[in-house]
Amino acid sequence: MIVVVGGVKGGTGKTTIATNLTVMRSSVGKKVLLTDADEQKSSSLFSAQRDGLGIETKWVTIQLGGTDLRKQIMRLKPDYDDIIIDVGGRETTSQRSALSVADIYILPFNPASYDIWTIGQVNTIISDMKTLNDKLKAIAFINRADPRGTDNEEAISILQECKEFECLKFTIGNRKTFRTSSGEGLSVTEVKNPDKKAVQEITELYEYVYSKCTV
Repeated sequence: MIVVVGGVKGGTGKTTIATNLTVMRSSVGKKVLLTDADEQKSSSLFSAQRDGLGIETKWVTIQLGGTDLRKQIMRLKPDYDDIIIDVGGRETTSQRSALSVADIYILPFNPASYDIWTIGQVNTIISDMKTLNDKLKAIAFINRADPRGTDNEEAISILQECKEFECLKFTIGNRKTFRTSSGEGLSVTEVKNPDKKAVQEITELYEYVYSKCTV
């Protein structure tokens, strides 16, 4: 399955989601290709951090971009069980190229006005890409959720009105462990004394993507 983690707004935690899903997917014996299609190359830095610290890395990380991404992914697809593509937080050729071959489009949204205001642009991208890729399924959720909950509820209610993607009811919190673990080249499921709530939240997303989305 090919999963793209994207959107058109920076700072929503796309790389954190992509790398955590990569770790979790590869840990169950799947052959995973993590594709870094973001100009900032954060996913590549995550994998390099692991290698530098001598942490076992069970997946392959590559960098691709532009219109060539589609061709290369289609060529590599038979060699992997799963491909996870981390694209930049803006409208790019790389993102559209990735969506032309994707099965699932994951859209993390922060519960903030600037993020929610991008819904119209996201809808246009999905609508355009579904004309080229009719199997594409898009799901959105609130990431870095407000611990007080009010902003989350308002954002979810707006996202649920959109017809181009499904808005998930659960959220992933704005937890320090996501930042600290990434800096150590780890997923939140790998750290010592893990944050149980963080593990529960990312596991809920993982199970939704790799179980319910494939039914």
